[in-house]
Amino acid sequence: MIDVSHVSRFFGEFRAVDDISFSIKTGEIVGLLGPNGAGKTTTMRMIAGYFEPSAGEIKIDGKNILENSVLAKSKIGYMSESAPLYPDMIVYDYLLYVAKMQGQDEKKVALLAKECGLKEVMHKNIGDLSRGNRQRVGLAHALMSDPEILILDEPTGGLDPNQAVEVRELIKEIGKTRTVIISTHILSEVEMMCSRVIIISRGKIAADSSTAALKERYGHKSAVLATIGGASIDEITGALCEANGVASVILSSDAEKIDSDESAVSVMASIEGDVEIRPEIAKIVTEKGWKLYELSMKKNSLEDIFHEITAGGDK
Repeated sequence: MIDVSHVSRFFGEFRAVDDISFSIKTGEIVGLLGPNGAGKTTTMRMIAGYFEPSAGEIKIDGKNILENSVLAKSKIGYMSESAPLYPDMIVYDYLLYVAKMQGQDEKKVALLAKECGLKEVMHKNIGDLSRGNRQRVGLAHALMSDPEILILDEPTGGLDPNQAVEVRELIKEIGKTRTVIISTHILSEVEMMCSRVIIISRGKIAADSSTAALKERYGHKSAVLATIGGASIDEITGALCEANGVASVILSSDAEKIDSDESAVSVMASIEGDVEIRPEIAKIVTEKGWKLYELSMKKNSLEDIFHEITAGGDK
């Protein structure tokens, strides 16, 4: 469906995207991730045909988008981070205006109003809508031409938690019949919505795999959170560092404070290899006569993995 081959993009002397290549199959929901300035929005805009690549080529269904721009763009619906809507227009009038520009009619507007959950606000001015409903209007606009590919840049940015859940569910439903590319800073969304993750860092592809494979590769790195009372932090770290399989021990703020024991502190013990260290930690605490309030395994989250990759860790 989408083939990006050795694509670069310059802005003057600045290389925003640096020789990236990837393919996206029909029906995939792909999360495109990266720190601010990494090149992900530029990449999305090149796929959508807003920017021309400085080098390389992008194909949609095997056709170069520069040589077949009208055909390629007809297959793509694009919603930018801040959907460019007319705030003084009524929702129905705006969507009808968009429909007529794209050769559609009132039936298409009614269909999208139902699909995007807009039936209750079709009579309202866009400027009076909540941000969540404005995002829905932007989605309806992007879907007006019934595109095979939907590109969404920060679709839940600025939404409250309830609005974000509603928009995520809508995107998941839309993604059942389309190829979807989503850019977001909310990594939990990627785990909920995307079957695959492409991480861009400093203009290059830093990781490209299924969400499950990415967590399998990096997520094995674990630590044990222990909350212990009756000893100083130096005594605790010193004792736990002697345990077999413990690589390091640092003070942690992850655990809840133990109000009944002011001496209780929480530490994170990093595991070296695949050793199970919890029984030995429990044994050490018991032998020392300390109090053990919590002992739990902490696996790397997608956020931890993202930080490791984009901060210059293992590629």
